[in-house]
Order: sequence, then structure tokens, then C-alpha cells
Amino acid sequence: MRVVVAGAGAVGSFLANDLARGGHDVLLVERSAEAMERQPEGSTVDLLIADACEVDTLHRAGLERADVVVAATGDDEDNLVISLLAKQEFAVPRVIARVNHPKNHWLFNESWGVDIEVSTPHLLSALVEEAVSVGSLVRLLQFDGGHTRLVEVTLAEASPAVGVAIADIGLPRGATVVAVVREGSVVVPHGDTTLGAGDEVLLLVTAGGEDEVRGLLVAEG
Repeated sequence: MRVVVAGAGAVGSFLANDLARGGHDVLLVERSAEAMERQPEGSTVDLLIADACEVDTLHRAGLERADVVVAATGDDEDNLVISLLAKQEFAVPRVIARVNHPKNHWLFNESWGVDIEVSTPHLLSALVEEAVSVGSLVRLLQFDGGHTRLVEVTLAEASPAVGVAIADIGLPRGATVVAVVREGSVVVPHGDTTLGAGDEVLLLVTAGGEDEVRGLLVAEG
């Protein structure tokens, strides 16, 4: 997979090198030569010292061949510009953008070319909720400009889904169970998989189906 990462700060550098160790073809773009000098010894990441907000730079980076672009700079305005150029000028299939300031979270959507936005404060909040919440639906991640979400429900004893096979729950068309975590083990879900109290159920669900999923999996009151 060809990945272009913009921003050689702590986040971008770690991500680029981690992906390269996984066997991916990775290019790291950063306008600061000093930041590039901090790359770990033996790194297989390709480096381009240039401003990723410039169209010429993105041509030099070969964005037309990229499978994924990650805008991981420490500046939200730069990340939005990079995302928009990647999607509109180069038709990159998947654009992932880092949100640095929570107040800017609402901007990171398909209008700016963002397929997936990653906001550390929101992610941490969701993970805290996921860790302490039983019997409530927790939104973990958003995709497709917020139209698709990864949600988690830890089933309470009173959940209407307890003792019911997944195929019989009546999930809406826009919802799919992607995993069930049971007693520390991941259960690959099938239609005949029966859910139990304490199961952590992870679903991909469209925005319009979230309330219906909540009603099917979360106990009332």
C-alpha cells in the first residue's frame, strides 16, 4: 500500500515508520529539514522536504499513486488544506486527517475531503466511556464524513438482545455487527451467534440507524 504522511512531528513520524515496518511504501512530507533529521536510524521511510500545502509538492510526492494520505501536522488549517487537495486534485481513495483542537472537529468532513478524522480528545473520551459504561451505546470512531460510525455496546443483563441470535435481533440495513468481545476473547460474529450479558458488541452503523440500534441493544430506563 502506498501511503503519504504529511507532518514529521511525533505523531506523523511514528505513524510513517510504523507503517513502513509493516511493509508499506511510505513517503513522509515535511517542510522542516530539522524535523526530518530526527528520523530513526535505519528508517525505510522515503523523505520529501517541502510544504505539503502546495500543489507542486503533492505532485512531487506522487499523490496520484497514493492509496492513503494522512494529514498529521500540528496545524488544523494545514491538515484541512492537505486533505482537500488530496481528494479534489488527486482523487486519493482514503484521506485521514488529524484534529488538533477539539473546537475544529466539525470542519473535518467530506466537504474538506476528509474520509476519517482522528481527534485525540474525542477518542480518549470515547475510550473512557467504553471502559466504564455498561448498557449504553458509545461512539468510538466516525468514518465517511460522520455518516458511518463504529459504536460499542456492553450488554447489560436487561438488554433485549441478551439470549438472542444476531440474525434475530432485527438490526437495520445500515448496521452490521463486526465483532463480539466475550471474556477477553474476540468472537467472529455469525447470524446464529447468540449474545449474552457482558458481551462487548462492536457495530458499524450509519448515522440514521444509530437510534434504532440503541433501542435494540440497550435496556430501557
